Amino acid sequence: MNTFHTDEPSPLVLPSPLFWHDRPVLVTGGTSFIGSTLVDALIDLGAKVRVIDNMSSGRIQNIQHLLKAGTIEFFEDDLRSEQALKRACQGIDTLFHLAAAHGGRGYVDLHQADCANNLLLDGMVFDAALKYGVRKVVFASSGCIYPLHIQTETTQKLYLTEDLAGPPYNADGMYGWAKLMGEMTLRTLHQERGLDAVSCRYFTVYGPRALENHAIIAMMARALTRQNPFEIWGDGSQVRNWTYITDIVAGTLLAGEKINDGTAINLGTSERITVLEAATMILKLANHDAPFEFQPHMPTGPMNRIASFERAQNLLGWRPRMPFAKGVVETFEWYRQNRDFNEVKSKLDELLLERGTTITL
Repeated sequence: MNTFHTDEPSPLVLPSPLFWHDRPVLVTGGTSFIGSTLVDALIDLGAKVRVIDNMSSGRIQNIQHLLKAGTIEFFEDDLRSEQALKRACQGIDTLFHLAAAHGGRGYVDLHQADCANNLLLDGMVFDAALKYGVRKVVFASSGCIYPLHIQTETTQKLYLTEDLAGPPYNADGMYGWAKLMGEMTLRTLHQERGLDAVSCRYFTVYGPRALENHAIIAMMARALTRQNPFEIWGDGSQVRNWTYITDIVAGTLLAGEKINDGTAINLGTSERITVLEAATMILKLANHDAPFEFQPHMPTGPMNRIASFERAQNLLGWRPRMPFAKGVVETFEWYRQNRDFNEVKSKLDELLLERGTTITL
């Protein structure tokens, strides 16, 4: 499976098969949307991959082809168990920590206590990395670490650079605060204990294997179940930079190769796309003509969240390759072919807000 697109414009640098060949790596949360795509890429690069996931939101179907081929080691277990951590971390060189209580805007806004559990989870994983001799931790952080008060004006062409994280700190809910604390912990562990680390701040990731509790798939679910009127959370003017999954994975791997001192980097495009613009594109793909119903009472997140990827380009040679206009088509085709839409329609409200809902693949 070739994980990386090669269409122009090409990235400056691609992940190195020489670096990853035979390297023992652990991916926590490795059956998830992002985690399983990262696992595929690591296998393509020749790494020796171990996956641990408690399956609270992951899908075994995402790694079934690798299990059948015998190319990965898989543990279904909870990382909050010391025994599970020992089993997972022993003999590992690089740990990609993607496991978390997470979801789309509806989940992270309405399940703050669950997201707070990430503070415990991350601390236990980082401690186990030290205890069991892991050389490096690559941490999946988030654009949610950026202060909410600077992301309010949609007409401002703001591009979030890494230094804008704070102080003053004002992260986006408990999910954002936990990610920010994870970054700070890793920088301290590098300085005081010598643990190599890097934090990758993901911005609104979309693509094949994503779930309905994230905005792009949520809009596709509404369109393909012929929702009428078509519901949009907020007023549709929220500005986002949806970033395609293979760009996120390539940046994560390059960070694993090139940054060791706990530095945090943005992985996101600089495309400015409103929710309304994305919804209009998706309705056209679905050939569904429906009026919009705006829902300002529903979770909307910050009004203006766009990444600067200058640091990633300078340190990694990375830049995003997939324009939204193409990535949304590829994602739509995958989604259309991989869902039972009678089932989606019957569970739509739950799918939009929860993270563990089962659905036919």
